[in-house]
Parts: sequence; structure tokens; C-alpha cells
Amino acid sequence: MKHKSMYLDWYTKVPKVKYNLRSSGINFFTIDLNLKNFDFSINYDDGNPITRKIISTRYNVKPQNIFISSEGASGQNTRIVRCISEKNPSKNEVIVEYPTYEPLLRAAQEYFPYVKRIERLEEDAYKIDPSNLKKIVSDKTALLIITNPHAPTGAISNKKELTEIMDLACEYNFYVLCDEIYAEFDRKKVPIIYSINQEYGITISGFSKSYGLGGLKLGVAIAKNGLINEFYTDCLNTVGNHPNIVQHLASMFFTEYKKDIEKHLRKWDYLKKETENFLDENNFKYLPSKVGITYWVQTPIDDTYNWVNKKSIPKHELVVVPGTFFFYKNNYDLVKSNMIRLGIGNINPEKSNLIDALETFKKALNP
Repeated sequence: MKHKSMYLDWYTKVPKVKYNLRSSGINFFTIDLNLKNFDFSINYDDGNPITRKIISTRYNVKPQNIFISSEGASGQNTRIVRCISEKNPSKNEVIVEYPTYEPLLRAAQEYFPYVKRIERLEEDAYKIDPSNLKKIVSDKTALLIITNPHAPTGAISNKKELTEIMDLACEYNFYVLCDEIYAEFDRKKVPIIYSINQEYGITISGFSKSYGLGGLKLGVAIAKNGLINEFYTDCLNTVGNHPNIVQHLASMFFTEYKKDIEKHLRKWDYLKKETENFLDENNFKYLPSKVGITYWVQTPIDDTYNWVNKKSIPKHELVVVPGTFFFYKNNYDLVKSNMIRLGIGNINPEKSNLIDALETFKKALNP
């Protein structure tokens, strides 16, 4: 891959610390599974039909509109960006939101020769302005890549805003890939872009963030049937059949173990309240986290990247995600940022050290 992610490289190399406030997905999910006599020899060319049906019911769509794979949402994003880039050579440009989750930008750069950016402005609560989008789309635009809720700010695009975006997609004949993985924390609060426009909308999701199922690596895409068939064909011609046990376990989690995963998710409600109380009491400026367990927080530090690596980690054993990782344009320059993304997924709700971690965060900000 020519365009590697500096953020992922940093994330995986952070040393073990006492206070880990960087995870955007919950952890600590364990369960005693009874697989009985499981047939490991079965393969599915286009996904386990039982799993597709169960997941389609969750999103109120048809099973033929569901693409499932064991690549996780990130793998789904990369595969689908590539598939869209190969459909029409004359449509060779992609638009990516700014700020953004860096791996989405790198996937766009990997497969499209021309990358444009649509900026979400802080003064506009990080919404996507369709009038600004219209200024940069063209007949060569093949794809728009966005997130909902927005990574990293947590801003949610409502149905009206998404409809305006999809109207432009219809006018200029481009697809909209919307990564909605954080919507799984409360699916009722976030519209499904595929349901808004079934011709050009592509929803990407998964359950690693909301239910602690990161080890499952199940990715979900929702799109029109023609695209879904292309995605399955692409799988067969690259990695082949995905592990049937992944899809079987997904079926179990959303049927007989559904109460267990929902109960596990709710354990973080109290931690969210504690975090918000701390931020309010200490007069931090941050965006409310209506869906998810991350907070986009303004700090008095003008360069949080250096602060995290040179002070917070080595001197206080505390890590948060520096805002600079979401502010890449089309290169690898590190933009100075006073923002951090604070995530509480690695706080064990059964043995919480959240208050200690937050007090340490406050202490580390002092000169």
C-alpha cells in the first residue's frame, strides 16, 4: 500500500500505560459460547443466508442488499473504494470530508488519482454544507466519502442534510460511501444513508465499536443489489470465502445473545455521564457525544501531538488521541492542533479507574 496511515502506525506503537483514553470502541466483552457440532467445512459464496437475513432485519432492508465479510468496517471501506474506482475510468475523482478518519483518506488516495476535500467547519458544528459540496463536485466525481456520526467530532447528519447530499449524488451520478460504524451505539438516532437513496447510498458498519466485538472482524455494507453482487465477486477473486464461523457467531450474537451484548453496551452509560460531568465542571469546551463514547475536546495545549508523546505518555502514563491525526490534507504534514479525541472504551466498567484517569489528564495539561 503506497498510502499508509500514520495514525494507525502511531496507535499500534503506543507503549502500555496506566491510563488509556484513546479507544473509540468498547472492550472487555467475554461470553461462554456453546457451538455444539459446528460444521467448519461449509463455505458461502455470498454470505451465510441466515446471517444476511438477521442483519437485514436490523436495518429494515432486504437480505440481497447486505454484504458481509470478515474484514471489519475498515476492510469493507478499502474494498468498496477500490471497486467504485474501477467502475468508470472517466470518473476518476473522489471527495473526502475534512477533518476525517485518516485511513479513509489514504484509501481514497490509493485508488483515485484526484482527491478533493469538503470541509466541515467548527463554526457550523461540523455539518456538511451541500452548497459548498456543489462547488467542488463535477462530472468526474465517482465517490463522496463521509462518516455519520462524524469521526472525530461526533456530529450527526440528519435526514434533511443527507437528502440534500444525495440529491447532488443523483445530479452528478456519484456514490456516497457513509461509514456509520459509530451509529451502532444508538441506531435510532442516525439515518441510514442507503435508506435515503437506494441508488447511490452505501452504508458501511460493523460491531467492533459498540459491542466489544472487535475480534469478530465482521463488516457490513448496505447497497443496491448490483453493487452487493460485485462486492461478493470481488471477495471470491481476492481473499476467497470468508470464515463461516464469523458469520455464524454474528447470527448468535443478534439472536440468542442479543440481550448480553446490549447489556454490555449499556455498562458505559454511567462512564459517559462521569466523563461529561468532569468536562463540564472543569470548563472544557467539547462537542456533546450523543452517540458513542468519544469526545472532541479543546485543550490549552497548542500542539497536542508533541504533548501526548513527550509529556502525557512518558511523564503521566496517560494517552489520548492527538487531534492532528484528523487534520491531514492530502499529504502527511502534521498540523498543529489544540484538540484531542478522548475515548473511554478501554475503561473497564467493572473496575473503573476513570476518575483517576481524568484527574491525571487534567494534571498533565498543567505547565
